[in-house]
Amino acid sequence: MSSAPVSRRAFLAGSAGAVLGAAAVGAAAAPAPALLSARNKAVSPAVLSSDLYASPDPQRFVFGIYRGARPASFGPADVAFAPPGTKTYTTFSTELLKDGLPKGRGLYVAEAVFPAAGIWTAQAVLPKQAVPFAVQVKERPEAPVVGAAAPAAPSPTPVAPLDVDPICTRVPKCPLHAVSLSEVIGTRPVAVMFATPALCQSQYCGPVLDQLLDVMAPYQQQGVAMVHVEIYTSTRGAKVAPTVEAWGLPSEPWFYTVDASGVIRDRLDGAFATTEVTAALDRLVA
Repeated sequence: MSSAPVSRRAFLAGSAGAVLGAAAVGAAAAPAPALLSARNKAVSPAVLSSDLYASPDPQRFVFGIYRGARPASFGPADVAFAPPGTKTYTTFSTELLKDGLPKGRGLYVAEAVFPAAGIWTAQAVLPKQAVPFAVQVKERPEAPVVGAAAPAAPSPTPVAPLDVDPICTRVPKCPLHAVSLSEVIGTRPVAVMFATPALCQSQYCGPVLDQLLDVMAPYQQQGVAMVHVEIYTSTRGAKVAPTVEAWGLPSEPWFYTVDASGVIRDRLDGAFATTEVTAALDRLVA
């Protein structure tokens, strides 16, 4: 990875290519309905997954539904994908998750398989229509994946802020900055939330830190270290924080669990329900 500082513009642009379509559905870091949909109340998907990659294994694929400019993730919806250059669709069932999310901004989550890189055509399969869109699948992931060793880079603390100011943009500040990731990874189970409450670029990502704060107590009692890392070095959002660079994250927010040996157990990106956070924590302490 390059050691050159990453600007906020470059950070967001890095994930903007993950979601494609005739009328750009929206960047993964800042999902939004298509421009035409905002004008005519049409239904459009907002893809929230930002790091899809070629693999024979299932991956978490997450999206929301908009009607015009308004979130409308209410009813049933499946998702279908066709590999690059084909029209042969495979349909995956989804689970609609709402816990911890603003009204109407539920998440449709599927375990999809993308064995080849390239531009995949897709459809959000609704009760009365199938809405087309497309996603880009990369040759390899940018962010660390399940089963890989977690980066041991330090994270900002009050004693060593790493030129990040403030180290927490939540109001009031959260208590998850007392220890650095470099102190706990490989020594005990860790849960780390990469999110910036003050500058969140996703219409879904705002509540994720509060979701963790609401459920963390019983897991802390079982020895899990909880850490929050801001995405940017300041509230201007002009430069990505060094820990985010070290992890290679292409978007925001992200949630990881890491076992006591330093191996990643779960990763969630784009947006996630509280039930997904607790399920990942349950697996960590099982």
